[in-house]
Amino acid sequence: MRKSIDTRDVGPGARSGAGGTSHAERVFRVQSAFAKLGGPSHGPGELAKVAGLDDSAVHRILQSGVYQGIFERVGRGRYQLGLAAAQLGFQALAQGLEGNAGQAVLQELRATTDGGLAFLYMLAPFGGAQRQCIDMAVGDSDLNELGMTPRDVLSVTRSLRAGASGRTILAYLSESIQARVIAEPVPAQAGPGVYRDDARLIASLAEVRDQGFAIGQQECMAGWNSCAAPIMWDDSIMGAVLLLKPMSVMPRAPQDVVEATRTAASKLSRLLSSPWPSELGEPAPE
Repeated sequence: MRKSIDTRDVGPGARSGAGGTSHAERVFRVQSAFAKLGGPSHGPGELAKVAGLDDSAVHRILQSGVYQGIFERVGRGRYQLGLAAAQLGFQALAQGLEGNAGQAVLQELRATTDGGLAFLYMLAPFGGAQRQCIDMAVGDSDLNELGMTPRDVLSVTRSLRAGASGRTILAYLSESIQARVIAEPVPAQAGPGVYRDDARLIASLAEVRDQGFAIGQQECMAGWNSCAAPIMWDDSIMGAVLLLKPMSVMPRAPQDVVEATRTAASKLSRLLSSPWPSELGEPAPE
């Protein structure tokens, strides 16, 4: 069963008191409602129902958010998340991983797995549901062995349809987003172990949620196996840690590799959760 997003307690400083919620939490609830509902746009009524707020409060938040760029009005009574929402998320990511903290976690993962290649993937801010590698720890390894240059790894967004890190992120997204990704063609550069059967792919997503990690068998490229674990902010998926090793060295990820990958993902999740974005100002009066 999919774990629901609990917006009643969203982090330090979110509550204004035992009997009510702050404006920052109400804004966060509305943003979370968009993520939970999926789809291109929504009205205040359906957002209010998911967010657990009054229709009038959601309407005021949407009106103010349009002015601030957090939301966009796309039709009469219909809204979608704006570009500023993605910018806020990546600003929080940058704050959470400042001081090379993320690189330190990846280096530790590499050391504890005897030279595995460690990658940090996050949901891309633009271009639909895709992932983007923002950091890595590969030692002296030649990335040309993987069929890609460092620039490719760091700058190119990749489909969530393939790879242990892609499936890990996809497993925690809404069913509507999952359906759109699954409808995409399998990437031409995917490895021989990629999930080509949609039913098998969907079943694997449930396994990822149940186990808290994904095992990849030559999914992204021939000759390489992997293990990935989710990076979460509250109950929302932000990305995944990927540990990659040659198939000849790691025919299947042993338990110590799985635990090391999950530990790295947990540390990165805590790093992301430690800062709390400044509260947005109260909505301007109508």
